[in-house]
Amino acid sequence: MESSVVAKIIQEIEGYAPSKEVEHVGRVTAVGDGVVAIDGLSKAVMSEVVVFEETAGKSLSDAMASGSALYGLILNLEEDGVRAIVLGEVSRVKEGMLVKSTGKILSVPSGEESLGRVVNALGEPLDGKGPFKKPTMMPVEREAYGVMARKSVSVPLQTGVKAIDAMIPIGRGQRELIIGDRGTGKTTIAIDTIINQKSEPADKRPICIYVAIGQKESKTARIVQELKEKGAMEYTIVVNASASAPAALQFLAPYAGVAMGEYFMDKGKDVLVIYDDLSKQAVAYRQLSLLLRRPPGREAYPGDIFYLHSRLLERAARLSEEKGGGSVTALPIIETQEGDISAYIPTNVISITDGQIFMMADLFNKGLRPAIDVGNSVSRVGSAAQTKAMKGVGGSLKLELAQFRELEAFMQFAQDLDKATADRIATGQRMVEVLKQKNGAPMPVEVQVAVLFAAQTKFFADVPINKVREAEEKLRSFLDATASTTLADIKKTGLLSDESKQALTKAFEAFRGGHNELFSH
Repeated sequence: MESSVVAKIIQEIEGYAPSKEVEHVGRVTAVGDGVVAIDGLSKAVMSEVVVFEETAGKSLSDAMASGSALYGLILNLEEDGVRAIVLGEVSRVKEGMLVKSTGKILSVPSGEESLGRVVNALGEPLDGKGPFKKPTMMPVEREAYGVMARKSVSVPLQTGVKAIDAMIPIGRGQRELIIGDRGTGKTTIAIDTIINQKSEPADKRPICIYVAIGQKESKTARIVQELKEKGAMEYTIVVNASASAPAALQFLAPYAGVAMGEYFMDKGKDVLVIYDDLSKQAVAYRQLSLLLRRPPGREAYPGDIFYLHSRLLERAARLSEEKGGGSVTALPIIETQEGDISAYIPTNVISITDGQIFMMADLFNKGLRPAIDVGNSVSRVGSAAQTKAMKGVGGSLKLELAQFRELEAFMQFAQDLDKATADRIATGQRMVEVLKQKNGAPMPVEVQVAVLFAAQTKFFADVPINKVREAEEKLRSFLDATASTTLADIKKTGLLSDESKQALTKAFEAFRGGHNELFSH
């Protein structure tokens, strides 16, 4: 054979490349309760997406776009195979079915076109408005930003709830836990916070993401309707993993929610993510873990249940200017049993977050709404996340209320009270009335400052306790009509200047002159 022919053959052999990429394929050996055991896939990695044979002919993006994909997520790497959870209809998976590795981790679509939409935990639309046209895919699991990429929390996130903005302030980039028994108004505070962002200027308004985990479809539909009616849906994304959704989707929903938020944070915007609630996510994860044959620990939860929530909530951050200055604020919700905040999951999440708002069933049943237990509630960011105006009128409020609660308990047994104690109790009773607020009626921060300034200057001292709320509502309407310039100045500067105090005091006197019937005490 000629040397030139041999050289050509050798060159072809050395330069040979297969015409198709190598596919990593496994086979389903067992399936049940949303979990599949797969033989093969020796090169699989943790949290990798696998695709089942009925959609194996499609690319990952095409299958996702068509909405007909059937995927699994690998959560167990074992000696003789892997175990995965099915992200969809389990009945479509059969023993012997081929499973193909995709080499990708799970991602969800995000972007401006997601705003105003209701999606599931995989980012697929549920509202019948059609698929997304040009979504940006964001990884569901992502390493949180490090310390050097962050800066301290100092910009307030106004909730519109007087008791919170004055005593337990929340800053942009903070993680504030809302905790309490079932039916104590936890979701109400979260939804009011979303609605209140409507009062922010459009360029400073946070993008809001509400993640419903294990909730009834009717409750989520009611919330979506309320957000639409209040004009808040235009800057909100609702991620719904209802009680009827598979445990896998309830486990993934919070990660999908924060991933969608990170798209906006990376663009320098502020984001508010509400997880309602993480107790149900923990239950879903416990269910999956037991089915994946992971050893149970305390209360049958797996050992990594703390890591489940810490790696989620650590993704809340306020970024430095070099990173764009965006932020993700997290408001996780945890449900307690009989007010027991020392249980396993509540203590876990309390230790991860920067404070908690504790909702108390006894206060709720007494008619105090929002039913916030001031003694057990705290913000570890504190007044750093308040305007100077709010700091001035709300600084001593928490201490005064705590002292009032002590005296209130003492008052039940005492017959004769000295004047100082009686005055303090009377002031506390009126302050409690002032802090009451209707559902779905968040209050702009400048109006809150004006009302709390009125309470601070003993404006309500001569109003009978049963008329304090009526007086406060009428005072707000009066200030809107006669002191709008002063209120606008408080909002713009964040300060309660001497001129503003004088203008408000003058307005209070004018109001009192025209409403003598309220001051008959």
